[in-house]
Amino acid sequence: MRLPCPFCGDRDAQEFVYRGDAWPVRPSDDADFHDYVHLRDNPAGMITEHWYHAQGCRQWLIVNRDTRSHAISGTAFAKAPDA
Repeated sequence: MRLPCPFCGDRDAQEFVYRGDAWPVRPSDDADFHDYVHLRDNPAGMITEHWYHAQGCRQWLIVNRDTRSHAISGTAFAKAPDA
């Protein structure tokens, strides 16, 4: 699989570290922490994910990927790149 980095261009997925779904928010309540860590959906279709370009620009990316085909529909920096 290849990921289009907004800074480095099209790169092999082995250069990146996968974090997972970009939407879960860590709960402030300890009672909900178990569900946050262990109970996750596994949707088939488009998903927004976090990827870290460890072997490149070292930026966090938001990647829109179809989990059925691995087709990438877009990438963007998770925050403005470091200068």
